[in-house]
Amino acid sequence: MKPPKIGTKASWAGEEEPVMAGVTQTPIVQSISFGYDDLQEWQAVALGQKPGHIYSRNTNPTVAVFEEKMRWLEGAEAATSFASGMAAITNTIFSLVKPGDRIVTVKDTYGGTNQFFREFLPSFHVDVRLCETTDPLQVEKEIAAGCKLVYLETPTNPTLKLVDIARLSRAAHGVRATVVTDNTFATPVNQLPLQLGSDLVLHSASKFLGGHADALGGVVCGSKDLLKRIYHFREITGAALDPFAAYLLIRGLKTLQIRVERQNENALRVAAYLEAHPAVARVHYPGLTSHPQHEIAKRQMHGGYGGVLSFELKGDFGAVQAFLPKLRYAHRAANLGAVETVVGPPATTSHVEVSPQDRAAMGIPEALVRYSTGIEDVEDLIADLDQALAVIR
Repeated sequence: MKPPKIGTKASWAGEEEPVMAGVTQTPIVQSISFGYDDLQEWQAVALGQKPGHIYSRNTNPTVAVFEEKMRWLEGAEAATSFASGMAAITNTIFSLVKPGDRIVTVKDTYGGTNQFFREFLPSFHVDVRLCETTDPLQVEKEIAAGCKLVYLETPTNPTLKLVDIARLSRAAHGVRATVVTDNTFATPVNQLPLQLGSDLVLHSASKFLGGHADALGGVVCGSKDLLKRIYHFREITGAALDPFAAYLLIRGLKTLQIRVERQNENALRVAAYLEAHPAVARVHYPGLTSHPQHEIAKRQMHGGYGGVLSFELKGDFGAVQAFLPKLRYAHRAANLGAVETVVGPPATTSHVEVSPQDRAAMGIPEALVRYSTGIEDVEDLIADLDQALAVIR
């Protein structure tokens, strides 16, 4: 029998055997601790010699199902979850580096990640080199100079730039560095970083994985050896995923494929429409043949090019202020990946923590709008954009 495809994995992985006898849906196990009458059995579970749970900061039956689904979807040996996407990023990095180590990454990471690299890690005496995202030669040069960890994000938030995962993973492994890739924008439906050479892949599960904008979470997947280190750090720092959030994320994962496929289609149609609009200066979407890294996208993304795009309006931030309130079928909010379209400028979403000067240095103009397509009928989304853009003409 052939291995199951992604839609089947999303529906069944982790749930082949029910958590409780007879249930067809994983229940919310909202218990902090798990009791044992037999002291030897309790000790065996506590020491990891026997399967089971003792305390939900460490492991929990509902959370374990979510982790197993993600392990299958990313094709990993192991997975562990977190209370948020930023918890996944920071815990993963802290568990892999120590004072004196060096990290190589790109400038165009999510604003919170960028802030962590620039503001927090230096205070722990970790050297972080931020490279031009679209200059692989510069990244390779910094990697060759020696590093402990290479951190990638592709497509990037919010400018939808790409990095060549396979190429940079080869360079990193040449100096025995660990590669971590943020796969939040692409999801396992469109991109599998572990197959391309990345050692770890992580997500803000709050976005496309959950898909309904009602559950915070994060997850990292990879080898058993690396995950053992990350899990141990997370169980001590306490950034554990809540069982109710895990339940909502499990529910969301079951429709991941059909949601993302629809969002891929909508994003490509919307991007093509915006590219031809006179009020739009530039569109950023890797599915467009005009995208400068479209060939990389075709090589490493398979299902589609993702549900998020961004575009620059002609004008300044005033154009954004005039345009956004006119949209009817879009939440103006700091989120993405939901079944409803979500829109906003980086100044209030992905890079709210970053100053206007630093955003400009990162190539993020104030007239940029991030647009996360939902699963609405695309004709309605385009008509909505058309009437809203009329204020700029």
